[in-house]
Amino acid sequence: MSLELRSPCKVNLILNILGKRADGFHELETLMHPIPFFDSLTFAKNSAPGIQLSCSDPLLRTDESNLVYKAAKLFGRAASVDISTIIHLEKRIPMAAGLGGGSGNAATTLLGLNQLYDSVLSDAALQGLAAELGSDVPFFLQSCPAIGLGRGEQIHQLSPYPILEGCWIILVHPGFGISTPWAYQQLARFPEARNGIPGRAAKLDASLRSGNWTAITENIYNSLEAPALEKYPLLELFQTFFKKAGAVATLMSGSGSTTFAITDSDKSAKRISAEFRSHFGESFWMKAIGLGF
Repeated sequence: MSLELRSPCKVNLILNILGKRADGFHELETLMHPIPFFDSLTFAKNSAPGIQLSCSDPLLRTDESNLVYKAAKLFGRAASVDISTIIHLEKRIPMAAGLGGGSGNAATTLLGLNQLYDSVLSDAALQGLAAELGSDVPFFLQSCPAIGLGRGEQIHQLSPYPILEGCWIILVHPGFGISTPWAYQQLARFPEARNGIPGRAAKLDASLRSGNWTAITENIYNSLEAPALEKYPLLELFQTFFKKAGAVATLMSGSGSTTFAITDSDKSAKRISAEFRSHFGESFWMKAIGLGF
């Protein structure tokens, strides 16, 4: 028996840091939206014991440091199952990009193995394992927009936003990643970004529900842009271009380095993408995707 699952990515429409916690993590509130651009994972039981992980991208390590491997090992321990599984990861989502590709892979591994091993774990148990693996991982156990609280692992599922129906998103990865630990460490130099005002995620949610683009663009925000745009001014140039080109919103996702722009139609997305390539060249990874799943 084999099983193939798609593993999506996400963007943070807001990432508001509220200060550093006693456990070393940062308290935050974020509003994440799933993006229908996918890696894929194939799972198959194997006669040989252990976890055999392969990946289409030779740059991604497939040993115990890989989040997929960690998720499989954690699942086996929690389910009291001797994992004998071959897992193949077909990688399309850029790495270290702020799109949650690795976190999505980990969550999809939990879901896939639970199916492969007869749904031995409850949804609540999977949520607990996901939170152990990383702050973004619990988000990918479901497929709707969600507000994340705590260190991001406390997921409050939201219904889809009517205003985003028919909208497209342009993702641009500049060819370099930004280390998440580095981005958070740099916040010490930006006290306003490190100690944000609570309630901004709920305010953005209300703006999206109202359908008012002016309010939406005023409320999207990412605390981690403070250090990221200072070190990588190219990302700010991307945003300036998207605003002038007519995108309805633009922001860096997560800790970066991906910049995204939301457009009101596929026609706008295609025009702006072509203008971007004409202006910046063909060397950057770019995808234009409809926001509907």
